[in-house]
Amino acid sequence: MTSTVAASSVITGNALHGPSTVTIDSGRVVAITPTTGPTPARTLIPGCVDLQVNGIDRYDCARSEAADWLALDDLLLRQGVTAWCPTLVTSRLESYTAPLRRIAAARADGRGPSWPAPGVASPRPQIIGAHLEGPFLGGAPGAHRRDLLAAIDREWLAALPPIVTLMTVAPELDGAADAVRQLVAQGIAVSLGHTTATRQQFDDAVSAGARLVTHLFNGMSGVHHRQPGVAAFALADATVSASLIADGIHVDPLVLRLAFAALADRAVLVTDAVAWRAQRVGPVSLEMIDGAPRLADGTLAGSAVTMDAAIRTCVAAGISLADAVRAATVRPAAIVNRPDLGDLVVGGRADMVALDDRLAIEQTWVAGTPTL
Repeated sequence: MTSTVAASSVITGNALHGPSTVTIDSGRVVAITPTTGPTPARTLIPGCVDLQVNGIDRYDCARSEAADWLALDDLLLRQGVTAWCPTLVTSRLESYTAPLRRIAAARADGRGPSWPAPGVASPRPQIIGAHLEGPFLGGAPGAHRRDLLAAIDREWLAALPPIVTLMTVAPELDGAADAVRQLVAQGIAVSLGHTTATRQQFDDAVSAGARLVTHLFNGMSGVHHRQPGVAAFALADATVSASLIADGIHVDPLVLRLAFAALADRAVLVTDAVAWRAQRVGPVSLEMIDGAPRLADGTLAGSAVTMDAAIRTCVAAGISLADAVRAATVRPAAIVNRPDLGDLVVGGRADMVALDDRLAIEQTWVAGTPTL
């Protein structure tokens, strides 16, 4: 069945269209055509791709069971996210087996790329794969429990199940560059984070295949005019992208704008959301203090931001809507080698979001099916 969606503007991975109509057939975009007739005052964008979601509201990805995934589906779609990486923070090595098995089961239950599928009653945001943020972290662990940090274990890495898509590693650990090469060979994208690495350690990890830096400025050495740290290395290295938490707390709006200016098409938005209402992220206890999840001592422990709110924060900081949208869509998809996600292109899956004139979510579509 063919359907159409009209909007006063359409943002894709490489273009900004004026008033247009998107034509959908069998869940795929078959045309994006200019229109001269009346069109709703809204902007159509690709479905957002969030590479770092520890949990949302009361639902922690490390503990979620069958019914919890349905609740997470709804919460994600309401913020315009149509593909995501459930994220697990630092735990004991043996503790990852059960949550990874549950994430794999959730993905197999209609949350993979084959929707619509037999037996799946409603469209669901696609689980790209799991993101392991730890336990191989370094000199800036932040809210991660220091007693659970571990030395790199190559045998453990070799045994990771296929559901693992992305892993954050600290480049100053012994054997880090070799571990990055191994993970890349296994088809797992590598991000560098929670680190105080030297320039040489950072460069070695990037040369080995690391493609991203995890939540820029947070959990790393910073930018100093005489002693540049990892944040400066990331901003200056044109071969690596960097994710940003745009909640107005983790990164000041002025610095956010400066980061986008320096990174250009290397900027990636993530929420790093946690189950703040449950006051847990994996083995870590947290509470809401001054508008953000924190440890009792005030250390930031993830965020409560949604992806649509992150886009609005970027625009309010002076970043163009098109750049903010691309940082939330096509750019994160590229990090995990998923060119089929995060874009509106003829022949591609019709995962879309309509933003109203206040940049609030009006509607989300998965494979051309409205979800709200």
